[in-house]
Amino acid sequence: MAKPYIHAESSARKFGGEASDYLAIHELMDSSKLAVPDNRHRLLTHHSWFVEVILPKVFGDTIKNSKGKIVSVKEVGYQHIQEDFHNKFIPTAQDYLEHVEQQSWMNNAISGMPNSAKKAKLIIKEPIVLKASEVKIIE
Repeated sequence: MAKPYIHAESSARKFGGEASDYLAIHELMDSSKLAVPDNRHRLLTHHSWFVEVILPKVFGDTIKNSKGKIVSVKEVGYQHIQEDFHNKFIPTAQDYLEHVEQQSWMNNAISGMPNSAKKAKLIIKEPIVLKASEVKIIE
């Protein structure tokens, strides 16, 4: 059984309704495993900024579960993080990032480049500029 579903079952026990009511939230929180397949993936989604800013932008402030109860999306996100950290703390983004050494390419690409760009040879020689007449809006 996948970890997002285990979290969703836990949310259903805590907030009522069915696991499927909460699954999308937990899948988004654990989607960072696709980028980093170990617990470092949590740097991207398991902190207070992600819960306070990103989750409400994606899901709204609340969801209505299958029993008709209104549930805070932030509470679901915080529950997920608390479970992963054994109810000991909710990290901030800064808690993670203070352990990341700044690289020269992070400083507006003044010098150097990330390994992914070196491997893929993704070097942009000149900026791409589009005119308004060249942009199509697809509805």
